[in-house]
Amino acid sequence: MSAFPDSAPSPDTAAAEAARSPGREAWRVFRRNKAALLGLALLGLVALVMLLGPTLYPVDPFGLASQPFTEPFTNAAVPLGSDYLGRDILAGIAVGGRATVTVGLAAAAITVLIGVTVGALAGYFQGWADELLTRLTELFQVLPSLLFAMVLVTLFSPSLTVVTLAIGAVSWTTTARLARAEFMRLRRLEYVNAVRAMGAGPLRLMLREVLPNALPPLIVSATLIVGTAILFEAGLSFLGLSDPNVMSWGLMIGANRAYILDCWWAVTFPGLAIFVTVLGVSLVGDGLNDAFNPRLHQR
Repeated sequence: MSAFPDSAPSPDTAAAEAARSPGREAWRVFRRNKAALLGLALLGLVALVMLLGPTLYPVDPFGLASQPFTEPFTNAAVPLGSDYLGRDILAGIAVGGRATVTVGLAAAAITVLIGVTVGALAGYFQGWADELLTRLTELFQVLPSLLFAMVLVTLFSPSLTVVTLAIGAVSWTTTARLARAEFMRLRRLEYVNAVRAMGAGPLRLMLREVLPNALPPLIVSATLIVGTAILFEAGLSFLGLSDPNVMSWGLMIGANRAYILDCWWAVTFPGLAIFVTVLGVSLVGDGLNDAFNPRLHQR
């Protein structure tokens, strides 16, 4: 008996194996994207800072750790310098990332929940439901998002919960339009009609037949929404419309904006933290978009 295989697998066999494992094929495309892997590494670095930073560097971000306007890399007690009050910049970055990223993730989850619900109902039932929900989506879409969020936060207490709900309430329209298009396309396919003919109700069809096949573009959209929500939270904190008792990167930038010429590091380092996080999310989102693109799989 020969130790070598009789023949190599044919291209048709390889394509069939890839078709049977779409998740593995998507991961293969994703890990070949160097930019996406860079984004994953950046997000891993941010996660390590968030999880281990306060433990390895247990300094109160609101405490007065040094003289005001201490420049970075000149005092071992405050490696990244201090702000106009003498608060440790490194401690603020380590602790503030938790609030900023948590609000971004929670707001993105609310955005996806509202957007998918509205889009799914409009795209599946169509008719008067589609007309009503589409007009509602267009109404929220023409509203200035930042201004509307500012009004919501001002009307209620400026807490992280209110900020999260405000961001979710103004950011769901793009997801709704995408979900509507996907549900409108998938509901006409033969396998959905077959399950409908077997007596399945609308709720089962939407949740078990249509939604799983609409997930890839929705996952990509949700990933990009996280970056937008992080920038939204930073903008509201910069304007003072967040909880002043919870440290965040946007709060650090907003508190020190008046001293940017004398204390540039107090604005630059939190800004870099936001930039690295949003860049990582964007690169991962682009990588997922390529991974879920069947044309790239065929190529």
